[in-house]
Amino acid sequence: MKPVIIALGIGSNLEKRRHLQNAINALHEIFGNIDVSPVYRSASVGFDGPDFFNLVVVTETTLSVSDLHTELRALEKAEGRTRVGERFSVRSLDIDILLYGDANLHGHGFDIPRGEILEHDYVLKPLTDLLPETCHPQNGRSFGDLWTEYANTNEVNIAPSGFTLI
Repeated sequence: MKPVIIALGIGSNLEKRRHLQNAINALHEIFGNIDVSPVYRSASVGFDGPDFFNLVVVTETTLSVSDLHTELRALEKAEGRTRVGERFSVRSLDIDILLYGDANLHGHGFDIPRGEILEHDYVLKPLTDLLPETCHPQNGRSFGDLWTEYANTNEVNIAPSGFTLI
């Protein structure tokens, strides 16, 4: 299989530094070269809880989207993530496939490109940091242009976390 560029949205609001660093280390082991955005702080959405740290990783893979999903769920589980209980709750680690090349995969457990790209600053901004000229697979607009429009028409509720990953 020819390598495809992927973007992963990663977040944590429990022992954030540890879980995010472990995730970055594991992704580096799986994929080799990865690009990592700055880390942003955002309030929890849908529940009262600690702030999240969010970032995006961009890399290439030859894994199928299904195999990639399986790898990412295993990584979440290794960091203590459980998928029982309420949908919106505290999370040790959350990894979402934001982009899988130019794929449009919706249904059967997939939402690619991830809808949150256009809805949440904590997803769009770090994605824009890494792929400002790349176009959204559905609307054809660059992430840089999408961020400019978002920031001009919405209240931006993220802040640099001050946390640097190694």
